[in-house]
Amino acid sequence: MGSSIISILIIVVCILLILVVLVQNSKGGGLASSFASSNQVMGVRKTADFLEKATWTLAALLLILSVMSTSFTNTSDGVTRGTGTESVTRQKAAEDVTPAAPESNVAPITPSPAPAPSPK
Repeated sequence: MGSSIISILIIVVCILLILVVLVQNSKGGGLASSFASSNQVMGVRKTADFLEKATWTLAALLLILSVMSTSFTNTSDGVTRGTGTESVTRQKAAEDVTPAAPESNVAPITPSPAPAPSPK
């Protein structure tokens, strides 16, 4: 359950990070250039500062969530630390064990000993 919540948060942060990066323009354009008029409450510089801080914050949040998600991944022995369940491979191997042969009332056939050679 915890890993799915963290995965959803990672996806949301990634989408927000993509949108914030696409709004920016490396040459000073993007969203910051649309606020070029001097009578705006947020000037060009403040918009650029906000977008830069938002980018760094989202990137740091993505890093933190990614590190947190490792606590829910499989270890080398195949046991998930977050939920304590076995890996699918181990479950399949346990199911594929061949059952023992059914018991029967028929005695096994044993070969009879070879007759001894007659003396001449």
